[in-house]
Amino acid sequence: MISNFSLKPQVLLPVMTLFCAVLGWGQGDTSTVKAQFALGMNSPSQAGFVDNFESESITFPSINLGLQYMFKPKIGAKLDFGYNRFSNVENTPEFKVNYSRINAQLVFDASEILSFSRRTGLFLHAGPGYSMVKPLGNYGENKTSFLNALGGVELHYGISDALSVYVDGSYIFGFADEFNPVSSGFGSFNGDLLTITFGASISLSGCYYCGDR
Repeated sequence: MISNFSLKPQVLLPVMTLFCAVLGWGQGDTSTVKAQFALGMNSPSQAGFVDNFESESITFPSINLGLQYMFKPKIGAKLDFGYNRFSNVENTPEFKVNYSRINAQLVFDASEILSFSRRTGLFLHAGPGYSMVKPLGNYGENKTSFLNALGGVELHYGISDALSVYVDGSYIFGFADEFNPVSSGFGSFNGDLLTITFGASISLSGCYYCGDR
């Protein structure tokens, strides 16, 4: 259940602006502009919780939505949004946390490292971002936000020129202050996050209607 999840206008606006800007892209290489959608799991660092609070080591879901633009054959950039939910382990104080983030990242196509298949691609991505943590239930007032840095690796398998499926492993390092007072950290989180997601990358560029010439 993610019914408590909502996008803030200041987060949604830049994503939608960038998305609309590429909808009219009619020609060019199909690898130039891509939309990415992924679903998976996450593992929050236990150091991000105050004493007596502990999360399950692997939790669900993690949802990533991104838009990627390759301005050179091997180098590009992407803007992506991530939503994560995690909750307490048994025999610890009950809590649930919504962890959202938005990141602007550089992308490097390292596919030449994998020479065993023309359909396989390897992409490295990293960049700064902003994390927003919203506890639910009894600790709903203990919201926090902080800067982050994300680094990850994507392994793609091409289904067609316009579609690939991929697995992504990313680590999100949080630049957060310690909770002061400690009670402001009850049910909240200010640490790092590891995510593993599976998704699809869909081309928004390329000449689909040119036909044979």
